[in-house]
This record gives sequence, C-alpha cells and structure tokens, in this order.
Amino acid sequence: MISNIVFTKNRPLQLEAYLESMYRYLPRELIQTYIIYKRELFEEEYQQLFSQYADCIVIKENDFHGDFLKLLSQINTKFILFGVDDVVYFDSVDFEIIDETFNSFPEDTFGFSLRFSKESIRGGSDPVSEAVVAGQTIYSINWEQGRTPITRYPFELCATIYPTALVKKVINNTKNNNPLVSKLFSPSSVLIRMLGKVKSPRSILKSFGYFYGPNTLESWVCRWCQNNSELLPNYLYFQKICASAMQVNMVNTSTNNETNDSMEHTVEALNERYKTGHRLDIDFVSKNKPTATHCGMEFFKLTKSLYAATTIQVIIMSKFYTMWKRPLNRTIFLSGLAKSPRYLSDMLS
Repeated sequence: MISNIVFTKNRPLQLEAYLESMYRYLPRELIQTYIIYKRELFEEEYQQLFSQYADCIVIKENDFHGDFLKLLSQINTKFILFGVDDVVYFDSVDFEIIDETFNSFPEDTFGFSLRFSKESIRGGSDPVSEAVVAGQTIYSINWEQGRTPITRYPFELCATIYPTALVKKVINNTKNNNPLVSKLFSPSSVLIRMLGKVKSPRSILKSFGYFYGPNTLESWVCRWCQNNSELLPNYLYFQKICASAMQVNMVNTSTNNETNDSMEHTVEALNERYKTGHRLDIDFVSKNKPTATHCGMEFFKLTKSLYAATTIQVIIMSKFYTMWKRPLNRTIFLSGLAKSPRYLSDMLS
C-alpha cells in the first residue's frame, strides 16, 4: 500500500489532470491519496472535483506545517509517494518491480523515482548502474555524487516513492523537536508576534525548521539530506520516466520556478476553461511523452471533454459511489432495479 500526499493551490484543472493520469497509470487499489488543499480561489470547482474523487481524503490547509506533520504521523503504509498539482503521468512501472527493488537493496535505496530515465540521466554525465529485479532491468544513481542539480537533489515532491520510515526520519530531523521551543516559536505565538515587530517572522521561524508550504518542505528537507548523506541510503533507483511537471503557471512565490508566463495559462484563465468543460489532453501527453523532469506548454494541450460533469451530475455520481461501496447496498440496488427501471432515479433523488 502507498500513501500518496498531493499538494494543491488554485489549480483545479491541473489537479484533475494529475489525479486522472495518476490513476490511469498507477495501481489505484494500492494507493490512498491525501490532498492537502490550500483554500484561496475556485472553491466551487475544487468541491466539484473532490466529489468526483470521493475516495481521496481532502485536508483543507489551515497551518501547513501542523497539517502535514499530523497527517504524516497517521500514515503507516510501507511507502509514501508525493505529488504536486502540475505533475502529469504518462507511463508506469510495474509495482512488483518497485517493491522488489526496496526488498533487494534495503540498505542502499533512498527512493524509486518515476521521473528519471537512463537517457535523461546519462545526458548529464552521471554514471548509471544497472541491475535486474523481477526479471527486468532497472537503473540507479548515487545522489550523493550527483553531477547535476537534479541528480544531487534526493528529496522531491513530484514523483518519487520513498519508504515511509525514511520520510519520517528525515522530516523528524529537519524540524525542531523541543516541545517548548515548538510552542514558543509557532506562527501564532505571542513571542513571534512581538519579535515580528523588529525582524521578519518568516526568517525567525525558518531557523526552527518551520515549513510554510510544499516548496519549503522540499528544499529544507533536501538540504538536510545533502548535509547528512552519511546517515542515509545513497541510491535512487528508476526504470523509465513516467511523469513530468508541466510548468505553465505559478502559484507559489517562495521558489522561482521557470514557467510559460502566458496570460492564456494563468490560473484564472485555466479555471474559466475548466468551467466550460475543457480538460488537459492526457492522451496527447501519453503519445508524445516528455523526456525530462519538467516540461512546458508544448505538452499542455486542452481538449473539450465530452464527459465533464455538471455539479449536479457529480453529486449524483458521488452518492452512487458511496452506496455501491457496501456489498449489502449493491444487493439491494440490483434487486430494486430488477423490479423497477425508475429505482435508480428514485434512490438518488
């Protein structure tokens, strides 16, 4: 079982593309998805989307640091996969291979990446090792000796599967674990409000390992890993690139990621397209397959979906899904439908 933690803000169209593509290529029955949702814009569109994916657990962000740590403490699956709403999947690796990789190299494996290929790694001059697992060839790199910014960046939130125990270890070492310090130096504390008059609260909290969002979570944890590599497994394994981050707009300002910066792809413009039934063309992405960890507007094609549901349709589908999950309800439903064709409409009304 894999716990998939996804972060989203102001991107319902892109989040839907992430979820649809992820479930198309990864084994849905093995994945429990948690969505940490930063409420700002497009509440109605988000609620419609969440209704479509009723099996996902949505956490409305109040305090990112506290919300994330609380969720992490409750996870007990073997693996954790992170995701961000601008990532799209277009291929897959057999989960048996991933699981067997961790079992075969338990002391060496930091994570199994779904965003690397031997071609993309060798293009950056990093040495790539080969191994055979479950009858198939896989590859690995030593991230501690990485020769590019990507290959020496072990902890990322796009498409890498990590052992849960390892994630908890590095997170626990990144944050300050003193209960008194945590209470005194929390964003809402009296002390921080007083100190904030003479110094930026953000810079104060940063020194205590406080995560403001996905970008600071990723960068601070990664920095800790790089500075303490002797305490960690040094190898990232992979087979082929299965996902890429499509950087066509920006919602966070703490990290200056390169984007298309086109008015056509602002979150406001894309949400208007989303409301009229437009969706990312995942078939186009799957056919053309990006070859790098990040890509741009050349892969970001929208198509008018014939299956884009209205809000009422989504509510009906959600009610039906909730009912259908229980075996007894399924029996009652099929019996009722056999007696009367109007049974379904009466039940959902």
